[in-house]
Amino acid sequence: MNPVVSIIMGSTSDLKVMEKAALFFEEMKIPFEMNALSAHRTPEAVEQFAKDSAQRGIKVIIAGAGMAAHLPGVIASMTTLPVIGVPINATLDGMDALLAIVQMPPGIPVATVGINGALNAAILATQMMALGDESLMNKLVSYKENLKQKIVHANKELSQVKYAYKTN
Repeated sequence: MNPVVSIIMGSTSDLKVMEKAALFFEEMKIPFEMNALSAHRTPEAVEQFAKDSAQRGIKVIIAGAGMAAHLPGVIASMTTLPVIGVPINATLDGMDALLAIVQMPPGIPVATVGINGALNAAILATQMMALGDESLMNKLVSYKENLKQKIVHANKELSQVKYAYKTN
């Protein structure tokens, strides 16, 4: 089994956030890899990773980073693969990471999800890959239908909650 998605984080302290992406890929049965790479501590390894990813069969890269948050942008500067940045709340409520990831110069795009939004990054990566994969698209359709059913079920439960002035 060869990975088609790469989940990269600046350090293993980011695993608690990034594992949400891994769990989604497990549910969708999408092969992925996870690695810790640092734009500042291991720049040569980041460069090698970015340049080799497409040849290894990777289709989308999800890169999580906090604080200075250069990792997604550095990777995006060295590959034509789509890179999705996950700003991680390490300091300043994650705003520093969000701004560092979202404010890329022209020509080096990084799709960016919300702070600690690894699940949305995984869903977005899957949507990108599903454009050419009907089976994967069907899995996404089922996933989103399940989300809808959870809200329908929640409203049925809420209808049973009684308050003196509640009208529904």
